[in-house]
Amino acid sequence: MKSLSTLVPDTTNITETRAIQASLWQQYRKPNADRSVENELILQYLPLVKTVVGRLAMTLPPHVDIEDLYSAGMVGLLNAVRQFDPKLGTVFEGYARLRIRGSVLDELRRMDWVPRSVHMKAREVEGVLRVLEQKKGRLPTDQEMAKAMNVSVDEYQQILEEIRPATFISLDAAVHHDVDDGTGQNETIADPRQDEPGDDVSRRELARLIGERLNTLPDMQRKVLALYYFEDLRLREIAEVFGLTESRICQIHAKAILAIRSSINRLDQRKLESMAA
Repeated sequence: MKSLSTLVPDTTNITETRAIQASLWQQYRKPNADRSVENELILQYLPLVKTVVGRLAMTLPPHVDIEDLYSAGMVGLLNAVRQFDPKLGTVFEGYARLRIRGSVLDELRRMDWVPRSVHMKAREVEGVLRVLEQKKGRLPTDQEMAKAMNVSVDEYQQILEEIRPATFISLDAAVHHDVDDGTGQNETIADPRQDEPGDDVSRRELARLIGERLNTLPDMQRKVLALYYFEDLRLREIAEVFGLTESRICQIHAKAILAIRSSINRLDQRKLESMAA
């Protein structure tokens, strides 16, 4: 039996491939489309799973089962196909990469390969960041974070590197990162033929929040996130683009993700408070 990593269609003829994909999408959007069309779409975009998993695998320890990650990536791809809305003006490949990455990172989180001490340190940094931002009305500087944590700036930047593994989680899973039930949102295969208005509203609200938060981040943090999550560049490659060390890019990435997670958790807290009221 072939592994998922080898089940990739030939994409040497890009023009022909695009034409096939366009035809499949046209068939898939028809009412009561045959499931075989969905299967064909999945096969067409399998290279995206291989690309995303391959890049993530380079940063993982050898004991992580890559085939499990391919399986998770397939779930993300299936969700992407079923939930993609071309009316939003997004390109499917970019949307699918995010869903695949999210599913794979949810699986890594379920595996719990990151030491508990790293998770705890990440939450500590996130908590300090949230308090300082609420107090100052802006993102705190490295100097302010270091002072609040009673460490030097160099020590704070070292902490950012140490918690890097804990920041590589999907943003929608971050809403419930304190609830460890083994299931991330991306692991649930949703079918657009089934109406789930509550879930749809939550996704839109989360997407809006993340978009607003991105606009408040420093320019360098936005660029690093764009290159890493949308252009699929590795941290080392991003470092080369900006003429910085990979270590520095890791710190920038960690700060950006922690800031976004802080906003998401504030939203989650407000929801809990409104439910309790």
